[in-house]
Amino acid sequence: MEAVYEVPPLTCKNCLKALPWEICNTPDLTKCPHCNVSILAVVFPAMFRPAGAGKIGETILTDQEAGCFYHPTKKAVVACSNCGRFLCSLCDIDFGGQHICSLCIAAGQKNRNFKNLDNRRVLYDDLALALAIIPLITVYFTLITAPIALYVAIRGWKAPLSIIPRTKFRFILAIVIALFEIAGWVVLIGIVFFRFGRGSF
Repeated sequence: MEAVYEVPPLTCKNCLKALPWEICNTPDLTKCPHCNVSILAVVFPAMFRPAGAGKIGETILTDQEAGCFYHPTKKAVVACSNCGRFLCSLCDIDFGGQHICSLCIAAGQKNRNFKNLDNRRVLYDDLALALAIIPLITVYFTLITAPIALYVAIRGWKAPLSIIPRTKFRFILAIVIALFEIAGWVVLIGIVFFRFGRGSF
């Protein structure tokens, strides 16, 4: 026989007595039939549906079974590969084929113990673009920063980008600007050398 879901009663916050369903979802304030206080009761359809079952750890059944370090009443299913604490199915974190607890993940992030755990990423594309554009305010700095921007763009081309997906547009823009700056300096140095070099003979 199928179980019937009982809808919990809606109560007045003032007198705590059950309210009739007729006063719910009305456009204007209504009065509580028991204490006469003004009420605007809005009931969503989810109230009439039973709550779905969530994932829970397995309860310990016998004295011979180990409990979870974090949830002692839950059955341990694995030991942490890093610290050895017993973990239930809720606390087990699969990290690169290893079973790690949350404390070890937090400690590993802080101390950089896990090679595959990214604590931070250098945004080489932003760095290269900044090195190419910002020195344009004072043109003389581009003699130094343009080659550095070109180097950073080439070095960071294959490095992991931001966690948020982004394109190589900044790299391309930085390389183009840096090449123009380097070409400008080559031309300028060539003109100066040609003019003053010829004048010395």
